[in-house]
Amino acid sequence: MHLQQLSVINFKNYDEAELVFSDGVNAFTGNNGAGKTNLLDAIHYLSLCKSYFNPIDSQQIKQGADFFIVTGVFNKNDQPEAVACSVKRNQKKQFKRNKKDYQRLADHIGLLPLVMISPNDTSIITEGSEERRKFIDNVISQTDNRYLDELITYNKILTNRNALLKQVNETGRYDAGLFEVIDEQLTDSGMRIFERRRAFMDTFVPVFNKHYDFLSDNAERVELVYESQLLTDSFDSLLKRSFDRDKALERTTAGIHKDDLQFNIHGMAMKKFGSQGQQKSFLIALKLAQYSFLHQQKGFKPLLLLDDIFDKLDDGRVTKLMQMVSNNDFGQVFITDTGVERVESVFNKIGVPVKLFKVKGGAIDA
Repeated sequence: MHLQQLSVINFKNYDEAELVFSDGVNAFTGNNGAGKTNLLDAIHYLSLCKSYFNPIDSQQIKQGADFFIVTGVFNKNDQPEAVACSVKRNQKKQFKRNKKDYQRLADHIGLLPLVMISPNDTSIITEGSEERRKFIDNVISQTDNRYLDELITYNKILTNRNALLKQVNETGRYDAGLFEVIDEQLTDSGMRIFERRRAFMDTFVPVFNKHYDFLSDNAERVELVYESQLLTDSFDSLLKRSFDRDKALERTTAGIHKDDLQFNIHGMAMKKFGSQGQQKSFLIALKLAQYSFLHQQKGFKPLLLLDDIFDKLDDGRVTKLMQMVSNNDFGQVFITDTGVERVESVFNKIGVPVKLFKVKGGAIDA
């Protein structure tokens, strides 16, 4: 799969821009603030119906304008796929594929898969477990629409249970039969999610290890471990044992909404003991494993977007990474960097052609 053309109107700092891409490596170069990352985010919209960086659609509209439009033409299995996303202030977002509106945006997720690697991804390591669960859920959702629906179902049931716990505290009335019903609903939905996550991690971890070993030249020993309360106990018994605590806290303290990923280097927490370069290598390996998983599940190559990728990586790891993403295992690649000379030097060194787009203040010179 390839993105052949991209057009933006009133998107972030762009009045209007049209770009035609190479099927291989495309690089946006320019100073910080020029708008390089905004082009990656426009591509992200076409794939996943939303910004990678900001969940509020109206904030992507150029200052002083009333709307934005992002359109793209993809080549997928030698068939054109025209995708358009438009947002008007105070109106519902419109998303079209081949000129037809979607009834549910979720139906688009996974059709044009994409992997983004960005400096913002450090939150996966440094922030709480919610960020790591979001990473797992994002990857699985691009290969399984039913999983996304199951997550929505689980979270609705969880919200209802928490409201019921609060009601018990406020009124003193406890309906055992009602809790039995809602706990059964929660465990049924939660077990389906748990089994899907566990099967995913069984496939994912060996691929992650392969990518990290390549990036680091086998210099470091890292671990990626899936943590879930359901690995050692049944969901039903967990809910029963934690009920008194749940009632006191007015929230459900056991379940798959507490799942986490543990990141280690040489047996210690990556968050505390990994250098910036090691943490970035870990994140890149995570995302490249995501790419490999999507490729395997979909049967075609997703897009790969690399934002400010050279920062905090030594020259050896930069060269290794570019060698990896430029080979036949990967497809179309989009890169941002501040230095045009650095981009040209890296790709000249590995003998790979790159199409350059020089970005300056919302204008593009190809």
